[in-house]
Amino acid sequence: MLAAEKQEERFLLNDGLKGEDKMLKIKSITTGYYNRKVIDDLSLNFIRGEFCSILGPNGAGKTTLLKAIIGFLPLSGGEIEIKGKNLKDWTRKDLARLISLIPQEINYQFDYTVRELVLMGRYPYINYWQTYSVQDRREVDKTLEELHLSEFRDKPYSQLSGGEKQRVNIARALVQNTEIILLDEALVHLDINHQLDIIKLLSEINRSHKKLIILISHNINLSADYCDRIIVLKDGRLFAAGEPEKVVTSTNFKKLYGTELKVFQNPYSGKPNIFYPGSGQK
Repeated sequence: MLAAEKQEERFLLNDGLKGEDKMLKIKSITTGYYNRKVIDDLSLNFIRGEFCSILGPNGAGKTTLLKAIIGFLPLSGGEIEIKGKNLKDWTRKDLARLISLIPQEINYQFDYTVRELVLMGRYPYINYWQTYSVQDRREVDKTLEELHLSEFRDKPYSQLSGGEKQRVNIARALVQNTEIILLDEALVHLDINHQLDIIKLLSEINRSHKKLIILISHNINLSADYCDRIIVLKDGRLFAAGEPEKVVTSTNFKKLYGTELKVFQNPYSGKPNIFYPGSGQK
């Protein structure tokens, strides 16, 4: 058996996934920027309808992985399969109908209204004349209502709060009608109430729309409370993967961050949460 096949077999035995319905397969990929390797021989599997969080220190390769999945970064080794088809064999338009990405920072050249921005999510479906259809606009209005954004539909994006902006970005991804949604640090720079609001929203979308949602985050506790599975990267390689109970341990995070962290069960969610040392602890 080849080395790559051995790694794949080893991971399949330990990642906790069951069934044949694997939406996304990452098979021993290596990639990076210029001559700098960021991801090294990484294998992962994702199944339809799961809500997965990717954790890891800065520079671990989390954002690089998302860029590789959508084809923004070429691979120097390995391959990526989506729905059993090699990533290289998908057209850009078909890929845009399959995967939506919400990057960490979004800067718009013009101050669009909320409805205008969400309508842009329908771009992969515009007709031959490059115009949005009546159905596109109906999809937008339906999504705005579902995400409780109807009252903001004519409001400029720049006038929204951080949490409202992120909700709009999620709405834009939702009207794109993809089977996979990737989010890069969707909770960053948000107050705790907005972080909780956004991850609850993602959990609801995951359950009601059966989409594969992959969230990059540094919030270990919210990831453990709401996600089906946690994947941890370190130095471009797989460090740990599995249900929160198996991944969120004091031993793992001591190795990962070099810091003593206590893990206790959250009395509300029943999931493992980390606690930082108090000021009185030496």
